Amino acid sequence: MTAAHEKGFFTEENSVEVVTGRNVGAKDERLKVVMEVITRKLHEAVKEIEPTQEEWFEAIMFLTRTGHMCNDWRQEFILLSDVLGVSMLVDAINNRKPSGASESTVLGPFHVANAPELPMGANICLDAKGEDMAVSGRILDTEGNPLAGAVIDVWQANDEGFYDVQQKGIQPDFNLRGVFRTGPDGRYWFRAVKPKFYPIPDDGPVGKLLGSLGRHPFRPAHLHYIIKADGFETLTTHIFDPDDPYINSDAVFGVKESLLAEFRKVDDAAAAKELQLTAPFWQVEHDFVLARQKR
Repeated sequence: MTAAHEKGFFTEENSVEVVTGRNVGAKDERLKVVMEVITRKLHEAVKEIEPTQEEWFEAIMFLTRTGHMCNDWRQEFILLSDVLGVSMLVDAINNRKPSGASESTVLGPFHVANAPELPMGANICLDAKGEDMAVSGRILDTEGNPLAGAVIDVWQANDEGFYDVQQKGIQPDFNLRGVFRTGPDGRYWFRAVKPKFYPIPDDGPVGKLLGSLGRHPFRPAHLHYIIKADGFETLTTHIFDPDDPYINSDAVFGVKESLLAEFRKVDDAAAAKELQLTAPFWQVEHDFVLARQKR
């Protein structure tokens, strides 16, 4: 062992031990453990990559530019977490489900609290733009029993790939959003329009990073759900159009096979009239299974 090791001086070989050794007085044990792991992995990466001084400075400037893009309505660091797959990994770790329960995925940045509660079957499209769609299914427990009183918060982008909050003054407030509550049969249904794929914000440093990596910024068409029921874990998830051109390359890695729904085109004037839709229309049926809260 060298004298530098014995005295605790910083060297390339003992960098992790020296840095983490300074944290022995940490007031929070969890923080101490987390920083030990982060320090070890970061130092391992630097030793493997061996960046030049210029490359390391560029990395720091990338993070600086990312911070400068953050404001009250835009969080570029969350976007960075998303495109690196970290958001989905954290979601997966925190939402391990029992067999048979529906899988979760990321919340996304465009959820709006206090959307109006609507009668079952209501049309959440307020501007009559887009291809009509009827969405239905059941909310069940893992034993297949219907859940009465389950609250279903749904929202989606329009047929041009924009959420209402992105087009203030163009789309009505709460367009393509609604909250529904199931009856004794656990069924839900509502009317909407077929959503379209859209890009995540790509005008900042994260978008430039994607371009440099040869990656596109698009998310495949989907509908968002938050489903709550007393005694059950809240489910935050999507359903996806399996025929979307970006279904296998979601920019934020949010697609799971179990969340692929069938988007079926129905050219039936009588059926459309009964649903107060225009033929042809799209029909989607997808059940969700909630896991009981852990005791």
